[in-house]
Amino acid sequence: MTSSKRKVRSTPNQTFLAKSFHWINIISLILTIASGLQIYNANPVFGGRGGWEFPKFLLLGGWLAGGRHWHFAAMWLFSLNLLWYGLYVLVTRRWQRRFADRGDLKALQVSQNPKRKNYAWHRLVYTGIIPVLLLAILSGLAMYKPAQLYWLSGLFGSWQTLRIVHFITVPTVILFTVAHSWLALKVGSFRLIKSMFL
Repeated sequence: MTSSKRKVRSTPNQTFLAKSFHWINIISLILTIASGLQIYNANPVFGGRGGWEFPKFLLLGGWLAGGRHWHFAAMWLFSLNLLWYGLYVLVTRRWQRRFADRGDLKALQVSQNPKRKNYAWHRLVYTGIIPVLLLAILSGLAMYKPAQLYWLSGLFGSWQTLRIVHFITVPTVILFTVAHSWLALKVGSFRLIKSMFL
């Protein structure tokens, strides 16, 4: 055996709970976005009823009420999935390896190691999406129950502002998914992504 022979790196071992979270998260996110776009088309945020609409192949629900039913069902699945994963991360102390700290900020400034910088960016992106997800859920709840949660909807000022804020969280989450996947490839190659789903 020659010293030049490359070592075969094993696939990272992810827990069943971590894999389940990622699968449920992706499925519920797709259902939530598709049904949300169905609701959007009924009265577009930008331009009113005569505004630009999304094509039918991206929609779920068939009509406004159908879209709302799908959206609320998927929202609960998405929210409860995030809740139990948050508890899982807290109990298992995975937050110490997942979320950014001052060491990551320092690494971005002074580290000469590209892999260390990619790792720091990955943790920063992972941490930064938390307030966006909370904003998506809270703004959605404020629109879902504006009378009961008047204090929450009132924090956004106006109904139109509330709708715009909720809508903007969608492309933000999609961008996060792309950045999260790209940085995972940079840090752990395809092995890391594969380990999360298989």
